[in-house]
Amino acid sequence: MRKQANRGNLPALLFLFLLLILWQLGAMKINAAYILPTPTQILQKLWELREPLFTVHLPATMTVTGIGLLISIGLGLFLATAMDFSPLLQKCLYPVVVASQTIPTTAIAPLFVLWFGYTIWSKVLVTILITFFPITITVYDGFRAAKVEMGELLQTYGATRWDIFVKIKIPCALPYFFSAVKMAIPMSIIGAAIGEWLGSQSGLGYFSRRMMTQLDGAGVFAPIVLLSAAAMLIVALVGIVENKVVKWRGES
Repeated sequence: MRKQANRGNLPALLFLFLLLILWQLGAMKINAAYILPTPTQILQKLWELREPLFTVHLPATMTVTGIGLLISIGLGLFLATAMDFSPLLQKCLYPVVVASQTIPTTAIAPLFVLWFGYTIWSKVLVTILITFFPITITVYDGFRAAKVEMGELLQTYGATRWDIFVKIKIPCALPYFFSAVKMAIPMSIIGAAIGEWLGSQSGLGYFSRRMMTQLDGAGVFAPIVLLSAAAMLIVALVGIVENKVVKWRGES
C-alpha cells in the first residue's frame, strides 16, 4: 500500500519539479529579483532569515490561525446544527451566512484594526470571517445527506430525534466535516496573513509587506513559501486523523 501511495505521488512531484525548473529559467531570463526571484534565491533568503521567521513571525501567524480556526469550527458546527434542527432558523441564518461572504475582506479588515487596534483579535476576526462559511455550509449539507429512511426506521424502534442525530446524522456528516476543515485550513492561514498585512507588528503577512517596501522580492516570497508549507503540513495531519476516524468512507 505504501509503495502504491508513493507511486501515486510521483506524477505530482515530477510536475512540481518541472514548474520549479520553468520558474528558475524564467526568473533568470527576466533577471529582476525584486519582481520575480528564483526559487534558489527564495530558499537562500529563507535560510538567511530563519531566526526571525521561525521564532517570531511563524509562531505569531500560527497562533492567529489556530485561534481563528478553532472559533470557526465551533461557530460553524453550532450554526449547521441549529439550521438542521430548526427549519425556521435555517431560513433565517442561511441567507446571513451567505451574505457574510460578500463582504470584501480587504475593506473590513482595516475596520477591525480600528476597533481592536494591533491586537491579535483584529487578525482573528478576519480569519473567522473567511473560514466559518465553508464549515457551516459543508457540515449542514452533511446532515442533510443522511438517509431519511434510516431515521424513519429508528423512529419505529422508539428512537428520539437526538438518537437519530447522534446515530445517523453525525456519522454521515463526519466526512463532510473533515473536508470542510481541510478547506478551511489554507483559508484561515490566508485570513491571518491578510490581517497581518493590513495591520500588525508581527507575523508572516507583516514581514512580507515589510520586505515589499524594501523591494526585496525574495523576502516577499519567503514568508509565502513558509505559509504554503505550513498549510500543506496541517492538511496532511488532518488527513491522517480523518483516515483513523472515518473508517467507513466508501462503504454503503
